[in-house]
Amino acid sequence: MRRIDRVTFNPEVMGGKPCIRGLRITVGTIVGLVASGHTKKKILSLYPYLEKEDIDQALSYAAWRVEEIDIPLVVT
Repeated sequence: MRRIDRVTFNPEVMGGKPCIRGLRITVGTIVGLVASGHTKKKILSLYPYLEKEDIDQALSYAAWRVEEIDIPLVVT
């Protein structure tokens, strides 16, 4: 798996959702924009503080995360 170092988590930023470089733009926002047909060029024009690598890593993170399985912890 490629290195994903631009996706950050901070409970004080966007409720702890995965964000890009601590900014208030979530991975979910980027994935949603791509899914709705926006090009990387358009996303970069909408969010000029983002970089192409931010979009690439957001998509990589989302693809990796969707393959993960959450197993509930059962306490008896």
